[in-house]
Amino acid sequence: MRHVAIIGSGPAGYYTAEACQKQFGDAVRVDIVDRLPVPYGLIRSGVAPDHQSIKGVSRRYEATALSDNVRFVGNVTVGKDVSIPELLDLYDAVVMATGAPADRPLGIPGDDLPGVVGSAAFVGWYNGHPDFAGLAPVLSGPGAVVVGAGNVALDVARILAKTPQEFAGSDIVGHALDHLGGAAHETITILARRGPHQIAMTPKELGELGHLRRATPRVDPADLPPEAEDAPLDPGLRKSVAHLRSFATAAEAKPITIDFDFYAMPVRIEGEGKVERVIVERTAIGADGSARGTGETYAVPAALVVSCIGYRTPPIEGVPYDAKLGRFANQDGRIGTGLYAVGWARRGPTGTIGTNRPDGFQIAEHIAADTTGDSGKAGRSGLDALLGERGTDIVTFRDWQKIEAAEIAAARDGSPREKFTSIDAMLAARGG
Repeated sequence: MRHVAIIGSGPAGYYTAEACQKQFGDAVRVDIVDRLPVPYGLIRSGVAPDHQSIKGVSRRYEATALSDNVRFVGNVTVGKDVSIPELLDLYDAVVMATGAPADRPLGIPGDDLPGVVGSAAFVGWYNGHPDFAGLAPVLSGPGAVVVGAGNVALDVARILAKTPQEFAGSDIVGHALDHLGGAAHETITILARRGPHQIAMTPKELGELGHLRRATPRVDPADLPPEAEDAPLDPGLRKSVAHLRSFATAAEAKPITIDFDFYAMPVRIEGEGKVERVIVERTAIGADGSARGTGETYAVPAALVVSCIGYRTPPIEGVPYDAKLGRFANQDGRIGTGLYAVGWARRGPTGTIGTNRPDGFQIAEHIAADTTGDSGKAGRSGLDALLGERGTDIVTFRDWQKIEAAEIAAARDGSPREKFTSIDAMLAARGG
């Protein structure tokens, strides 16, 4: 019997559990350990609330979670309730699947002013993550600036621009919906260091901006390359650039403008005790494809700045860490004897939800090659004994189903659920 502990219950964690089941059959016991009492990681707290079809993948994870040899162990913090060395003593393999939930800092003067938030915090706020439920971002004033050229930046801009009615059918949490209902930014500026051909925005997400009730996306035609240069692009990027070209000719005036500002790099954030403006430097793309400042600067008025420039995996004591790359140090998913990394904790924040599936299967193959299944380690029973001695209140998947049922029961009309935004509320909903 092999005993496997997976730290993190997002897509990478559940795909790895599924892979272990297929690799070892009934001869494996998998414990999926998570800090929160609720599973699914970024499916719950990262995917935009108005993208419900993407969240449907959680049903696949539910099938894995309800099988006999996989267990969800929620409300357990690794590094506090149990250490990595202790888990390595108990399990044949420990897999880090913690994702990359921490924002990469802007790293410019003024990035600590009130009104500057990272996308992990902002997205966590409107998705009801307990860590960010009290964020209350500034939604009035001269404008909002969103820094980044990927889909997260588009999500943030879209959420800021939508009317309350456009959130029908979403699971945006009530406190965010109420707060956004009073949003008064007339301009949302998306800053991209490079040009339209270098974006990481996909056609679906860009296309959504063209159908907002009260917002018009706008691109300066001067920022667009000659149309003939679109031909060599891959089909997805070519479609994305086609959307940008359509935004350059949009004539309909609406209360909110979403301005795409290309070749634009924030270099400083200014204000008296709060964000008031972002100083932006014009860039040019060098021969190596990198963006370099030209020395020309200008100011963008703003009361809110949301940085969408990437994420980092927080370090955990006992796990070698690559500070430069912001992830656990590993070779092909192997960190050390019995210790592995999967998903963003292994690769950094790249790829889609589905990218984690082959990643998980590769780690299962590593575990098969590195272990024999006859170590005699205690596994699940040892963890239960240890956490019992420490008075840790474990939340099981059956407990989660009770929490989920309570969220569904509390949903406003048209919404699939109203998420609990505090751990105490989650534990109370589980009952005795």
